[in-house]
Amino acid sequence: MTGAFRLLGTPRFGGIMVVSDHASNRVPDDIDLGIDRALLDQHIAVDIGVAGIAERMVERPGIAAFLGNVSRLVCDFNREEHAPAVIPIASDGHAIPGNALDHAGHEARLARFFRPYHAALADTLDAAPAALILSLHSFTPRLATSDEPRPWQIGVLYNEDDRAARIAIPLLEAEGLIVGDQEPYSGRLLNATMNRHAEAEGRPYLGVEVRQDQVGTAEGQARWADLLARVANQVALEIS
Repeated sequence: MTGAFRLLGTPRFGGIMVVSDHASNRVPDDIDLGIDRALLDQHIAVDIGVAGIAERMVERPGIAAFLGNVSRLVCDFNREEHAPAVIPIASDGHAIPGNALDHAGHEARLARFFRPYHAALADTLDAAPAALILSLHSFTPRLATSDEPRPWQIGVLYNEDDRAARIAIPLLEAEGLIVGDQEPYSGRLLNATMNRHAEAEGRPYLGVEVRQDQVGTAEGQARWADLLARVANQVALEIS
């Protein structure tokens, strides 16, 4: 484990690698975001439930997990390095005054977290090429800035490479789930980590977003860990 990431389980050639950019709400002691600490338990700081899912999935043979180890408010790993939101100054209507950094401060934050995270992820995937990368996120049932509910229990996101998505969507629907295809938002817009480490390298990946009310408890996380492990293994078998 480093400041930027946690690696759980043993990556295996031909296995499943779970990648979750927003798995932690940790803010290092020497960083003051200038926000109410209660916000760190909300979706703007962390993808609720994903760490618990990943921790359970790696108990199964052939599955490992690479998890972000700081809050997305400290550094959002699922952005391009030079995108403004990589160190967000606002999120879902909340200002993040501690992120109003000068150039040197911005560069230092990237050097401390963003670059080590992506360098280590690249090394991990190169050392033990997975049959499938499972990009694991969660989404809020509604945004604070919107009254529009999001009905999907899980969304499947992708950019140009939809190989795994086309296999996974009917498998998930067969579980009785309401499945979003490029919902609640499009992977053509928000897919930076998979664009870099999967699509650019020709690696099969399945990008999923689970609705947070499904995975806010230990029971929900266990259920989804089992479901996603089964679906990911089936996709890996069919895509190879």
